[in-house]
Amino acid sequence: MNADLMRSPLADYHASQGATLAEYHGVIVPSRFTSPFQEHLAVRAAAGIFDFSFRAKFALTGRDAAKFLHRIVSNDIKSVSVGGGTYAALLNPQGKILADLRVYAAQDRLLVDTDADLRFKATETLRRYIIGDQVQVEPLDTCALAFEGPNAPGLLEKTLHEDLPAMKEFDHFATNFAGFPVRVVRMSNTGEEGYELWAAPKAMMGLWGAACGQAPSYGMLPCGTEALESLRIEAGIPRYGSELGEDTLPLEANLMNALSFNKGCYIGQEIVERTRSRGHVNWKLAGVIVESAQPPAPGEKLTIDGNEIGEVTSACVSPTLQKTIALAYLRREHLEPGTQLRTASGRAAEVTTLPFYHAAASVPGKITTNPS
Repeated sequence: MNADLMRSPLADYHASQGATLAEYHGVIVPSRFTSPFQEHLAVRAAAGIFDFSFRAKFALTGRDAAKFLHRIVSNDIKSVSVGGGTYAALLNPQGKILADLRVYAAQDRLLVDTDADLRFKATETLRRYIIGDQVQVEPLDTCALAFEGPNAPGLLEKTLHEDLPAMKEFDHFATNFAGFPVRVVRMSNTGEEGYELWAAPKAMMGLWGAACGQAPSYGMLPCGTEALESLRIEAGIPRYGSELGEDTLPLEANLMNALSFNKGCYIGQEIVERTRSRGHVNWKLAGVIVESAQPPAPGEKLTIDGNEIGEVTSACVSPTLQKTIALAYLRREHLEPGTQLRTASGRAAEVTTLPFYHAAASVPGKITTNPS
């Protein structure tokens, strides 16, 4: 492994427990603990806990913080209340995605969460746009654990010895654990009910141990990034570096929840508005079911009658559906569900709607799938 890569503060402990470590978004974290297949199914049926050290945080402080970020990113920041948050994209002037961001309003600052390998680009880009604004952009030494699955709320309450309030996606609150400040964030990364715990690196071992100590009662398994990948593909969640990048327009990636069409100007806004007013994009993210036991590789072309009409971005054998599924960009003329395709290697494939999987609302243990 590259010695220059960042490591989870729990990396050595995970390895001592038999976990396989690998790089994910520039950070060494567990890729699997036992079987990614079983880890995946545990999240769908009960609960899983993930080391989210591959996510990085930074803060915007100063009296102009909200006003400044509002005029830079793609979503409405000024209307976000303390204890709430939103999803947004940092775009270049051509409307392409430099980074996708989760923005949370705290009492005296904005907290921004993104992939670890995007934090430097995001913070440096924001700093370049500061002109006379009373705002500071500073990285935070904060790590996270993710609790995912229908039993995640109960597991989290038992871990913290605290009842959770009613929370919607992006809601968050500050509390403490064993004397350490902790932030609880409602956020799904798998399509299931999900929460994140943010805390200093030195608090991670205690939080991880407390959660794992409750595992038998909640059907929880520790999970790695291989399971996270298959879970997020089933849920149709795009990932930067796979579905998102500096060649991607937000509307191509279906990022409607990252856009405000009422807030006025921001970097890249003219391109986004022009694309919307035109009524379509030439390429769009879609789901594809592939008739093969072997997932197509990222970048594999998709064809109709020998003509290239799309490209795979992520693929897996779905433990839930027991089918090979893929996220892919397709030309807009071929987005109709049921459209028959072929991979470049000759395997039959069919377009379907996203997400592949819909969580059963508040029914632990029940798995609901997207019919194909």
